[in-house]
Amino acid sequence: MESPNNQVFCIDVPQEGGSECVDDDRRKRTENVWTASAHIITAVIGSGGLSLAWAIAQLGWIVGPTIMLLFALVTYYTSTLLTTCSFKVKLYELVQYVNLFGVAIGCTIASSTSMMAITRSNCFHEKGEKDPCQINSNPYMIAFGIVEIIVSQIPHFDQLWWLSIVAAFMSFTYSIIQLSLSIARVAETGKIGGSLTGINIGAVTSTQKLWRSFQALGDITFAYSDAYILIKIQDTIQSSPSESKALKKASLISIAATTLFYMICSCMGYAAFGDMAPKNLLTGFGFYNPYWMVDIANAAIVIHLVCMYQFNCQPLFAYVEKTLVERFRNSQFITTEIKIPIPGCSPYKLKLFPFVWTTVFVIGTTLISMLLPFIDIVKLLRALVFWPLTVFLPVEMCIKLKEIPKWSTKWVCLQIVSVGCLIITIAAAAGSIADVILNLKSYKPFSTDY
Repeated sequence: MESPNNQVFCIDVPQEGGSECVDDDRRKRTENVWTASAHIITAVIGSGGLSLAWAIAQLGWIVGPTIMLLFALVTYYTSTLLTTCSFKVKLYELVQYVNLFGVAIGCTIASSTSMMAITRSNCFHEKGEKDPCQINSNPYMIAFGIVEIIVSQIPHFDQLWWLSIVAAFMSFTYSIIQLSLSIARVAETGKIGGSLTGINIGAVTSTQKLWRSFQALGDITFAYSDAYILIKIQDTIQSSPSESKALKKASLISIAATTLFYMICSCMGYAAFGDMAPKNLLTGFGFYNPYWMVDIANAAIVIHLVCMYQFNCQPLFAYVEKTLVERFRNSQFITTEIKIPIPGCSPYKLKLFPFVWTTVFVIGTTLISMLLPFIDIVKLLRALVFWPLTVFLPVEMCIKLKEIPKWSTKWVCLQIVSVGCLIITIAAAAGSIADVILNLKSYKPFSTDY
């Protein structure tokens, strides 16, 4: 039955023993399982994976990989719940768009970090080790913002089939380089670093150990927050086989692939550096030979983040544009198109409102990134939305849809998963807040060099 206001309709699916709820405002369905998997990998695998070796260093060989596997299982299970019936819940949409805003800031900060690493590497090789080669991050963030403003004007850029392929290839490139350098370091030293319980009290205080463990949980949640992208992808998957089946398979493939990469790269990074693993694993290899390989990895990160920014933000751009066009149909500002002549081609139609809106958005995320250039700010946002977006709402929707009786075995199990993830989210958020406060003590907005 179709619901009002272009919301949701449900159809019976006897062969699947239930019903399937889908959005009645369908876009052109061109995606299949493999392209959907590539889209999810693009959204999930990011520069956040570079801090997982540090996360394992805080938790140790036993707890670290175990927590990563548990997060992978929980994320996959809740994604299957989410794809069963994608209700247009206002709270879900609000949390989703807040998360997308945080992702945009994270892309800006992480890209500037990688660009600065390339510049500093070249500086060390030209001027020697004694030169501090301090660099201000602001020009790099501005450059990234300018690129995003330009790319944002390409209509449906996030739906180009090759975009996710390029981004996924870039993520695999820097992951493979990171893995290769870790293996080379282990071979050079002839020993596997690390311990069963992580960094020992003595090397850090007991308080530092606690906060670092919380931050490690935040790094892992940051790496596995992918539920926000599933609803967007579901409306683009071909209807045969059923979109829910296809998306479940795509989720399994993508989460298995990302977990495999995360486990191999983070464990080898921990083996290479032991309890002293750096927060950004690529910086731990120094700026010496083979420095060009580290530069390639950082360049791949920047390209991946340019694509990731658009893939995550274009749905937000489209949502705001659609909402305002429907509400202010007679506004000249909303409907005006400017034809820009292009020699040898048909003129480019620049829509005034989308241009202004996307430009203001990119400038806003860039200014916030310059004001607070701490990746822990983004990890805090991602930690806060992990529980409601990835766990709580899918669980509650499942309970409502399947009419699971209160206090039944399945209801209790679902609530245990939800409460457990809530506790982890609170701990991760506390760790991120502690690190932000520590960074603010020595930071001067818009002027600090690194």
